[in-house]
Amino acid sequence: MNSPSPAPQPKPEEIRLVARLVALCARRKWITLLVSLALTFAASWYTAGHFAMSTDLNTLISQDLPWRKREMALSKAFPQRQDTLLAVLDAPSPEHANEAARGLQAALQAQTEHFSDVRSLETSDFFARQGLLYLPTADVSARMSQLIDAQPFLGALARDPSLRGLSGALGLMAKPPAEASLSGTADLAKPLAAVAEALQAARAGKASEFSWSALFSGAPPSVQDKRRFLQISPKLDYSELQPGAAASDALRATARRLELTPEHGYRLRLTGDVAMQDEEFGTLAEGAALNNGLMVAAVLLILWRALRWGRLIVAVMANMIVGLALTAAAGLAMVGVLNPISVAFAVLFVGIGVDFGIQFAVRYREERFQHLGLDKALDRAGSGASLPLSLAAAATAAGFFSFIPTAYRGVSELGLIAGVGMILAFCSSVTLLPALLAILKPPAETAPVGYAFLAPIDRFQTSHRKLIVGAALGLAVLGAPLLTQVRFDINPLNLRSAKVESVATILELASDPRNAPNSIEILAQNLAEADALAARLRALPEVETVSTLSSFVPEDQQTKLAAIWDARDLLGTSLSVKPLPAPGDSEDVEALRQAAQHLALAPGLEPMARALGDLAASPPEARERARRDVIAPMLALLGDLKKALDAAPIAVEDLPNAFSRDWIARDGRARVELWARGDRNDFNNLREFSDAVRKVAPEAAGAAVSILESGDTVIKAFAQAGALALISITLLLWLALRRFGDVALTLAPLLLAGVYTMEICVLIDLKLNFANIIALPLLLGLGVAFKIYYVMAWRAGAAELLQTSLTRAIFFSAMTTATAFGSLYLSNHPGTSSMGKLLALSLATTLCAAVFFQPALMGPPRTQADG
Repeated sequence: MNSPSPAPQPKPEEIRLVARLVALCARRKWITLLVSLALTFAASWYTAGHFAMSTDLNTLISQDLPWRKREMALSKAFPQRQDTLLAVLDAPSPEHANEAARGLQAALQAQTEHFSDVRSLETSDFFARQGLLYLPTADVSARMSQLIDAQPFLGALARDPSLRGLSGALGLMAKPPAEASLSGTADLAKPLAAVAEALQAARAGKASEFSWSALFSGAPPSVQDKRRFLQISPKLDYSELQPGAAASDALRATARRLELTPEHGYRLRLTGDVAMQDEEFGTLAEGAALNNGLMVAAVLLILWRALRWGRLIVAVMANMIVGLALTAAAGLAMVGVLNPISVAFAVLFVGIGVDFGIQFAVRYREERFQHLGLDKALDRAGSGASLPLSLAAAATAAGFFSFIPTAYRGVSELGLIAGVGMILAFCSSVTLLPALLAILKPPAETAPVGYAFLAPIDRFQTSHRKLIVGAALGLAVLGAPLLTQVRFDINPLNLRSAKVESVATILELASDPRNAPNSIEILAQNLAEADALAARLRALPEVETVSTLSSFVPEDQQTKLAAIWDARDLLGTSLSVKPLPAPGDSEDVEALRQAAQHLALAPGLEPMARALGDLAASPPEARERARRDVIAPMLALLGDLKKALDAAPIAVEDLPNAFSRDWIARDGRARVELWARGDRNDFNNLREFSDAVRKVAPEAAGAAVSILESGDTVIKAFAQAGALALISITLLLWLALRRFGDVALTLAPLLLAGVYTMEICVLIDLKLNFANIIALPLLLGLGVAFKIYYVMAWRAGAAELLQTSLTRAIFFSAMTTATAFGSLYLSNHPGTSSMGKLLALSLATTLCAAVFFQPALMGPPRTQADG
């Protein structure tokens, strides 16, 4: 059965003030409502006009830390490397890749309204001319030999770069000297089969991966051979929630206009800082409307089960909306721009802030059942709920405020906003909510509000206290070894959705440990100092490569240039011949037919003969596709060959400015970049690498340092926040309860819930990360409220607490909180989802500790005299 309301206890003046405030607002209900509406309107207007959100994860850590200062110094020295789009273009062949990347680059450079810079070393004139010098000496010699062997064929195509010229060259190739006819045609069969396949694909309207360079080298092109990168500096519109969206849309539209699409054999993907930040917001927003709608519907259902009357539900929901509007405005006024973590204040407010409304409303229902008058029930509810609500609000706010001093700016701002939100939720619950109840006049209660069916559990707890306490503590001790296996995931990419293009692309590129973007960067005063530092760092066993601008001066240039110039002497005349006028389609058809006839007589070349004959008999559109897919790449290759044969010696000052400025800042400072030996995706390996480098160069920065330092900073921040929360809540409880024993009774179940939470995390393989670690100190602020409600009732003399209206309020409050956290769990954003998962888990352990462990731990209530 329900326990009667405990006798009133003397309360501090501040608590009596809260009770009088409740009574005053209930009496002056219309004035209270009008003031609340005016404040809500003003807050909503302010929020609409000032809402701003940044999805940049780099802003989540304080900029005052030494390693962050070094990181920002690098960014300031090389601003063009920040806020970039990286276009990854995959093409059917290396020749297609070069031409497509150059065409796309030129088209984007013309769109100055969207792009301030578009650069690609791979497709630059410099690399086309000097690229051979960056190959190993043996590879240069082999390539030159292959070109010299192909001189007759290349010369014929240079003179007539058309289907007619191709047909003529193939016809000549099919007429080897009589004494070598069989071996000659056998050698030609395999490479010409590739040409035949490309022509047949063009005739059928299909994309072809045919490559002339692969044909000459005899080796198929790799994925890297057919991939080009464009580094793009877009013009960002910070008035939009996705500042780079317009530039990204313009880039994709340009690619479609240039037919760089999958149906033509191309694949264009965007990644980089800008793309990932834009898609980060898109992921956060994706499904948010549905999830929030489901959350509101679930909250309404829970409130209906908790409060029974529609008018009570309307009052609590209106109170929550007003508090949320005020919190949003206050948050934006305090921090200016929300971040991916601080934006969660809204869900936390719904989940936790509504607790105060439910507690007050359920207390009102109990008083209404025992004292039928509305005004008297409100007065008694305000008097009875003022102390536990005040203490719970203060403890919850203290838990949030403990985040503020930490260096983890993301949760520091969340702590500030949510802490203020808890105060606002409490204020509205003791002002607006009583006024709304007085206005709406909910019906009188006709049945007890508690849970009489829980009486057997109450009796079991009373008679088996030691067993329950011992089992709970024993289970925690049994699982204690699991605590050593708690892991923190420091990889920031795991906070992003791998389903979005930008993240999927960077993960694919980093899947090869050699391509992992986890380097260390150091700023030296000048290039000479950078080179000297690089020499020392190369001696470290943990370091695989060290680069400065000087590293891009090729080695063994004289030997390579000798081989290149020898080939130029033999090929120069053939490649520089003035081409014949382009033939008409009828001339191409005739040449294709004649070549088909010649090739049909050569053993093993029947597929080539058939391909030429079929193309001659096809509509003109098929031959136009063949010109695009087979002849155009040959023209591109011939053009690149001419440039490559004009290679010249390279010194540091000969490197292109667009490249050099990524290594030498305007003030002359030089960048050194280092890569780890071994798996660059292994963070244990990275830590050894980072430690070794920083012993030589303490000023090191870069991705590897940032990732490791971020993890250390966050772990330290939450240890600090947890300690501050525990100290502040303990002090607050002592000031309110004045008994060390009662403080311990409040905190012990909370700490036990924390232990259970961590042990379960290990069992379900839930790793801590930059987002979900917020649940740990939040557990103190959130969980202490439930414990306070029970301790205050127990101190007032209430027994068999599970049957009381208090358990009903706590249960439905927890259900509301779980629903709010569940909306985070359902998010498409992995970081947000993991936050919701750990918050829900911590809530479950906290509720179990409050409902099942704490009553057994407290035992029978003290007598009024003892209290």
